[in-house]
Amino acid sequence: MSTSRRVSLPAWSGGLVGTVVLLALWWLLALTVFSGSGSVPTPWSVVTQMADDGWDFYATNAGITLRSASLGFLWGNVAALTVAVLALLVPPLETVATQLAVISYCMPLTAIGPIVLVIFGGRAPSIFLAALSVFFTTLIGSLLGLKAADRTSLDLVAAYGGGRFQQLRKVRVVAALPHVFNALKIAAPAAMLGAILGEYLGGIDNGLGVALTVAQQQYIVPRTWSLALVTGALAGLGYAFFALLARFATPWRTS
Repeated sequence: MSTSRRVSLPAWSGGLVGTVVLLALWWLLALTVFSGSGSVPTPWSVVTQMADDGWDFYATNAGITLRSASLGFLWGNVAALTVAVLALLVPPLETVATQLAVISYCMPLTAIGPIVLVIFGGRAPSIFLAALSVFFTTLIGSLLGLKAADRTSLDLVAAYGGGRFQQLRKVRVVAALPHVFNALKIAAPAAMLGAILGEYLGGIDNGLGVALTVAQQQYIVPRTWSLALVTGALAGLGYAFFALLARFATPWRTS
């Protein structure tokens, strides 16, 4: 009688294997296909450049960009959630809210950014573009979540004399939480992208976008890649933070 043993691997092993394969492929392409142009440095060159630049260089620029992204993330999401609640309490406003979301999503950020820079100057474009980048995602996710409430629960609140506000507070908010957190997970990296695009427009002296522009102009390829990796890591951490927060805030939706 033979018995078969199944080897169970930890959940993080898949990500580790994928990372190793990606690094190996990156190294191979840098040494073969892109060796002549030098546009793709090896991972070791990027790590060496980061060590030469020092912690202060990346921490200072990342901190400045994170502040703009966080402010834009806050204001954009507050605006989106407010509009979603108003659209639910006043149904005729839903069409206007949806159109507003579509307009904000289709509006080219690189076109509206210079206007904000001329009017307000400073870091306003970075914050504004970060807010604009998250508005559509959070608004649509919130509207879908608020409208996904169980009809029986809504009828029960109404049967006890509750109005739209009581239904919103006791039923719809709970039903919307998983949708809102899903939207926030996507909005966090989008805020980073919007903040960096705002920094590309100029008018400021620091930030990851400014450092990327200078590195490209000076053709310091390893630094360009290292800054891009730092940006991607921060965006990934933002996504992971809200994914973890969703597990604690909405345990009924996690397995």
